[in-house]
Amino acid sequence: MSVTTDILESWRRPRVVVRRHLSRGVSEPFAFSLLFVFLLITFVSQWPQVARETALEARASVLPGMLGVALAVLATLPIWYGLAALSRLVARALGGKGSWYGARMALFSACVGITPMILLQGLVAGMIGPGPALTSVQVVVGVGLLYMWINMLIEAER
Repeated sequence: MSVTTDILESWRRPRVVVRRHLSRGVSEPFAFSLLFVFLLITFVSQWPQVARETALEARASVLPGMLGVALAVLATLPIWYGLAALSRLVARALGGKGSWYGARMALFSACVGITPMILLQGLVAGMIGPGPALTSVQVVVGVGLLYMWINMLIEAER
């Protein structure tokens, strides 16, 4: 299945998506590619906001701001792996029978599933700016990520 199909299905049936990924067998390159896709889309989604800030501050170029965003996004890489490991420890304490790889797949698949909303968040931040619209989209992103992640983690820990 393609990643775009997985994104659509993640909103309706997140457990099916992670089950399909886990049935492929352990593949760290595949897990990393999911995380990389999420981080790449997160980077791209920040472009409108950085462009807005550049225009409001009358700076000459958006490139220094985007370089800062790129470095910040890359710096979160170990945090995502740590968060997956922490979720595995919590699941094991609650009686989960999964694996470390399953916990990573659950988190990284959920992150990829939320990418359309991440793009919307970036557009709202860039076009409208801070306010109730941006806050609403951020809440939807957070709730959507938790919904997908928890459901995928439950399936991975069976």
